[in-house]
Amino acid sequence: MPEFDSATPAELSPGVPDWSTVHRLLGELGEPPQSAGDWAKHFLGQEKVAEFFERGYVSNIRVLTEEQCDRILKDYEYFINPSKRHPGHAMLYEHHSNQSGDSNNVLMHGLGQWRLTRLFHDLVFLPAISVPSSQLLDQEKLRPVRFWHDQMFAKPARHGGVVAWHQDYSYWTRTKPMMHLTVHIALDDQTLENGGLHFIPGSHRWHRGGKPLPVTDFNFKDMESIKTILTEEEIANFKPVPSGLKKGEASFHHPLTVHGSYSNRTDHPRRATVVNYFADGILSNTDEPLLDGTNLIKRDCKVEGQFYPLVFDPDWARKK
Repeated sequence: MPEFDSATPAELSPGVPDWSTVHRLLGELGEPPQSAGDWAKHFLGQEKVAEFFERGYVSNIRVLTEEQCDRILKDYEYFINPSKRHPGHAMLYEHHSNQSGDSNNVLMHGLGQWRLTRLFHDLVFLPAISVPSSQLLDQEKLRPVRFWHDQMFAKPARHGGVVAWHQDYSYWTRTKPMMHLTVHIALDDQTLENGGLHFIPGSHRWHRGGKPLPVTDFNFKDMESIKTILTEEEIANFKPVPSGLKKGEASFHHPLTVHGSYSNRTDHPRRATVVNYFADGILSNTDEPLLDGTNLIKRDCKVEGQFYPLVFDPDWARKK
């Protein structure tokens, strides 16, 4: 939209920019694409695309360097260190210093960090994740990609909590139809010991009459609660596979793929950031704002505007 073409952001208050008002790359994570070829080089090979639609996810895709991760982790301090709280903290859609409520199982979870820092802003528009997403939203054709929202998940050393098994679209039915995608970016190496992300292959085919599985734990802390609503066949096929993500690698998963992560009992933190997308044309399915602090998009109206920028159109990768 023309009103968001400027590289100069509006301000929440003097000296506190709101980067959601800038719908372009700032160059924090590399030179912005200048040609169709610059965009096209980020497409996944067909083997990876086929793997995604067969298993419900594809993993270990390099999207950031270790140096870029280290820079992002400095910004992460705004959200995990109370003494360094960002002056724009009120712009976050959600922030839970410990979503589990259990001091022995701590999970910091936040949404909306893209509005606060240049680095988190540029992650949303990063071609290394936005371009492949256009291949994974729809098995039939490439789709223009629109940003939904971002997230942070941090598990501190020794007492980091779990993220219970779930399907993402179970939390997103306020938008329709289902044509969404989650990109999980590891900012630390993820292992079996530190609570790395796991997937259930094939679970993207699990639904209830076309609807996602019901949410069994809104605070993510009861790891196995989903099993109380699974069929015998689903339980028989419940075979977790670790993502094995290295620092700077991403996984892309289907909105119905069951995934979760165990606790971190190592001597080092496990931190990640998530970017969620949907296909351009998705509609609101609620009479309330989709995210806290955002404008109302009426039911059955297209989700677009300041908080939901278009991040990639396949036409941008086609030579004129």
